[in-house]
Amino acid sequence: MAAFPWHARSRNYASESEVCKLESVPLDFGDYHPLKPITVTESKTKKMNRKGSTSSTSSSSSSSMMDPLSSVLDGTDPLSLFAAAADPVTTTAAMDSTRKKRDKDDSSAVGSDFEPWSSKRGEILARYTTTEKLSINLYMGSEKGKATTAGSAVSEKVRTRLEELDDLEEGSQKELLNLTQQDYMNRIEELNQSLKDAWSSDQKVKALKIVIQCSKLLSDTTVIQFYPSKFVLITDILDTFGKLVYERILSMCVDNRVSLPDNFSPESVNDTAKETCLNWFFKIASIRELIPRFYVEAAILKCNKFLSKTGISECLPRLTSMIRGIGDPLVAVYARAYLCRVLLTEMMERCKKLGNNALLLNSVMSAFRAEFIAARSMDFIGMIKECDESGFPKHLLFRSLGLNLALADPPENDRLQILNEAWKVITKLKNPQDYINCAEVWVEYTCKHFTKREVNTVLADVIKHMTPDRAFEDAYPQLQSIIQKVITYIYDFSLLFSVEKFLPFLDMFQKESVRVEVCKCIMESFIKHQQESTKDPVILNALLHICKTMHDSVNALTLEDEKRMLAALINGFIKMVSFGRDFEQQLSFYVEARSMFCNLEPVLVQLIHACVAFCFITIPSLSSIFTRLNLYLHSGQVALANQCLSQADAFFKAAVSLVPEVPKMISVDGKMRPSDAFLLEFLCNFFSTLLVVPDHPEQGVLFLVRGLLNVIQDYTWEDNSDDKVRIYTNVLHLLSAMTQEAYIYHVDKVDSNDTLYGGDSKFLAEINKLCETVIAQILDHLKTLGKEETLKRQSQLALYFFNTILAHGDLRNNKLNQLSVNLWNLAQKHGFADTKTMVKTLEYIKRRSKQPEMSHFTDLALRLPLQSRT
Repeated sequence: MAAFPWHARSRNYASESEVCKLESVPLDFGDYHPLKPITVTESKTKKMNRKGSTSSTSSSSSSSMMDPLSSVLDGTDPLSLFAAAADPVTTTAAMDSTRKKRDKDDSSAVGSDFEPWSSKRGEILARYTTTEKLSINLYMGSEKGKATTAGSAVSEKVRTRLEELDDLEEGSQKELLNLTQQDYMNRIEELNQSLKDAWSSDQKVKALKIVIQCSKLLSDTTVIQFYPSKFVLITDILDTFGKLVYERILSMCVDNRVSLPDNFSPESVNDTAKETCLNWFFKIASIRELIPRFYVEAAILKCNKFLSKTGISECLPRLTSMIRGIGDPLVAVYARAYLCRVLLTEMMERCKKLGNNALLLNSVMSAFRAEFIAARSMDFIGMIKECDESGFPKHLLFRSLGLNLALADPPENDRLQILNEAWKVITKLKNPQDYINCAEVWVEYTCKHFTKREVNTVLADVIKHMTPDRAFEDAYPQLQSIIQKVITYIYDFSLLFSVEKFLPFLDMFQKESVRVEVCKCIMESFIKHQQESTKDPVILNALLHICKTMHDSVNALTLEDEKRMLAALINGFIKMVSFGRDFEQQLSFYVEARSMFCNLEPVLVQLIHACVAFCFITIPSLSSIFTRLNLYLHSGQVALANQCLSQADAFFKAAVSLVPEVPKMISVDGKMRPSDAFLLEFLCNFFSTLLVVPDHPEQGVLFLVRGLLNVIQDYTWEDNSDDKVRIYTNVLHLLSAMTQEAYIYHVDKVDSNDTLYGGDSKFLAEINKLCETVIAQILDHLKTLGKEETLKRQSQLALYFFNTILAHGDLRNNKLNQLSVNLWNLAQKHGFADTKTMVKTLEYIKRRSKQPEMSHFTDLALRLPLQSRT
């Protein structure tokens, strides 16, 4: 085959870059925003028949606000409908104002920080739902007594009401079955509305019947997961009834348009109001069934204030005893909950008088808002001290108190006294499990509000209690929790490691798996919170010890994901260590780190990046060949950037000599993959670097490029692979760039070959010889693809090589011009060329022909026919 001399076209990179820039067009956005609705303007032209008239144009604009997704659903978005239907707040909106006023009254008794029932009820309704079918008995009302005229005797009215009262639980009822949850809630709301309507129309007995009927529903626990929500809905009606009765009696106490004060005494209540109040209690006492009798009386319990100062306190024991008669434990528990809800303050006062109230006190601290408990911490400590410890241990009460104080802050002046009182009890505990369960909670309180001195004291006390008989072995979860809390609040590591007992505390983690987890937590906290590099010897020594613990846990059974995590944490630490301009100290640290972490390859890679001195020693010890290749390349680039030319040459030579060792298949994410694509990517990056590497004065022209070409030539490629030709084509790109008077990029303070040779003819001749050799290799390969089964590959490579000549060759040279035409024809010869690509390429050539000094592209375009596939 005749040799084809290569003639690279001269490039002016600056002008080419300018031409390729996008044209900047000033754009006035005004009110435009891509997310705003589109405005469509419709223009209409009307032609007038009158002489001399002109056509007039009218325009109208309409803005479409319709969401395209909503328009498809025609306004019936199922999620919106479901949300609207299932929102319990919407279905009970009529009770909001009453509830708010009641909450305000309740908060005045227990404090403004007490969690209002309105917020709690919403959570319950949202959480306890069901898809099962429900049933309900509706009170249908009675027509008795409606015919009474205004002139009827009082005795007749009383008699009629007594008859109605006898029929309280035997009135007309209607059972509704197979109700959905929403249907059930709607029916309850209807009952609530019926209650209000009956009351406003002075049908007090009917209102009572409705309340009794609703109370009966609380005895049904068929759909148990819905019971909490049912309790909320029914007690809302009971609260409404209690409020109506209370306000009715209160209104009867108005004397000369002066209402009773908030803190009125029973003596200021007139006889009529008292009689009415007693009448209500007598009516309720006549209810035969226990559950409705209890709930209705509890609903109007507040009305006892009209009769006696101690009325409520006297009723509580009786109501509490009534609950014992309820057989279903779930119903009984919710009955107690309702009793606590309607007069909590009196219940707490009663419990204070009892000696054995620890269980109730613990329940209060577990259920109430943390802010409420924290604000009264000293009061609760006083109650805890007075508790009888026989039924419920005091340390559990202090644990419950500590859990609240971890979530909310107590008054600042009480904080130290609270800690002292709690720790007096905790430190006396003999049982290690009881001790650590309590101490774990109070460590967070200590870290949150006190200095390292108090934290150190607490840690020392934990070590003292948990070291004897190796008690710590049964308490690793609690000890881990303590460490987590300490590093959460003390994330200044110079301060953390100055806590004397912190490292001795870590020594209690004797089990390796737990010890490694603790070390990981510490390192994660360091990486998260350490903002600036450090050289603090205390931090470095402690963290090196912790990292060594993590590293030494790696063995043959360690999972790859675990290795990656450990390596990432250690690398995060290494990156944060800096001794500034003290290079000896920095090097000493890297040397120590390399000796400590030799089993984690990603850490060695990080150290290689950090210290060039390790490259020659450490890179060969790595197992991944492409990691080694890329590190040699990166190290050479770093050496070149620092004007270390001999070191750079050594790295690049090492990379060239390593290429033949690349295997045909490599493991990628646990799967075997062909290595050709990875090698092609690496070599292309290598070529980009070789452009700026100056020749060695003793090694000859382009010694690195020649050496790399020899390696590529001798490498055994797969028979069905064209990567070798693609690499040769990229070599042509490199050699073409090397012939330019000024290279496209340089390394600062490093003279590349464009400066060293200054366009010397001998240098250019050497480049052209290499180009001829490379072209010959490409054409030989194209010849071997002439078989029928490889014609498609031949077409693709021919077009690929054609585009290379088009981009980098000087097509004014006749031989190169003819070679490009031959490649064009070869790409189309057997019908495998992509017609669209060929058409676009030809259009590009025609456009280029119109540019200055590109007129020869016109003749070229005429010589490039487009052949049809047929």
